[in-house]
Amino acid sequence: MSNGQNLITTPLTADFLRGHLDVEETAHGLLPHRLPARARRQIPDDRLATAEAQPSGVRLAFRTRATAVELDTLPTKRVYRGFPPPPDGIYDLLVDGRLTAQATVAGGNLRTITDMQTQAAEFTPGPVGTARFTGLPAGEKDIEIWLPHAEATEVVALRTDAPVEPAPDRGRRVWLHHGSSISHGSNAASPSTIWPALAASAGDAELVNLGFGGSALVDPFTARAMRDTPADLISVKLGINVVNSDAMRLRAFAPAVHGFLDTIREGHPTTPLLLVSPLLCPTHEHTPGPLMPDLSGGTLRFRATGDPAETAAGRLTLTVVRDVLADIAEQRSAEDPHLHYLDGLDLYGASDHDEFPLPDAIHPSPEGHRRIGENFARLVFANDGPFAT
Repeated sequence: MSNGQNLITTPLTADFLRGHLDVEETAHGLLPHRLPARARRQIPDDRLATAEAQPSGVRLAFRTRATAVELDTLPTKRVYRGFPPPPDGIYDLLVDGRLTAQATVAGGNLRTITDMQTQAAEFTPGPVGTARFTGLPAGEKDIEIWLPHAEATEVVALRTDAPVEPAPDRGRRVWLHHGSSISHGSNAASPSTIWPALAASAGDAELVNLGFGGSALVDPFTARAMRDTPADLISVKLGINVVNSDAMRLRAFAPAVHGFLDTIREGHPTTPLLLVSPLLCPTHEHTPGPLMPDLSGGTLRFRATGDPAETAAGRLTLTVVRDVLADIAEQRSAEDPHLHYLDGLDLYGASDHDEFPLPDAIHPSPEGHRRIGENFARLVFANDGPFAT
């Protein structure tokens, strides 16, 4: 895959990876996972199985004097039948924490979604490709390569024009975050510009991102994974997927959230824990799910199909969910002084929506991701926020 330069090949090991919970050895290389094997065995659907293998927040981290870097990968790209393929996923290269270069990898496997509701898919294998970065600054430096947040990516080979070693531990606090497709990075411009990555950078934290598109469903196996993962800071953003999948009624939701938090506390009894309610989403503010795709305008948008009158019978909307989560946080914080609550409307509310509307009625634009990241850093990491130093 090399372009002919005299490059050094460094065997890739798990020591080079950050932001993952597990690594699978494949026939080609290493496939990072964001859920451990025990949790993966309990996944009930292809949606979450696909999402957890997409390396949102996962990056290679190494120290080197290299000015040229090549990374061979085997991506698995997702396309919806009847729609044009999305652009190739972007690889962000950061030098000493600053975005310095970007690349893409052509080819790879293809996962064609044949049914948007069930996520049934056809798989077509493809070749390994190469992300190339040249003209990097001279001298010793820390390099991170953030993998495409929406493409499952097997890392195959690393070549450089100077020796490399895994990046040393800089002693930064580890932030473990769980959320939905917005936390996963839907509509973000690139992997280091998803809102959790932007907030982590501003807060000088090492991100472990368990944002799973369509799959923040208060799953016990996710709570156990968080319980067992070392972390200095933990946040849990719940609600939108429970509403848009119409997965629970009020009677089940509140006890499930209590159980989720109880499980996390088994492994992290005093770690700062932030419970975050849903961001503004007019589609579901007062209308229950399920959510359905809408192509009537010629582009993919989403609409809620539930009956608002049924909230009296326990159907959930975002307004209902925010009230429930605020009550849970107030109740629990009386005995848990390290538990905090953040209203998602303070991260992305009416004024933010007026400035940066949701292009598909559900997910923020790249500018929206930046606004959410800025607001989170200001409210949570800065000053007297719950994650302030």
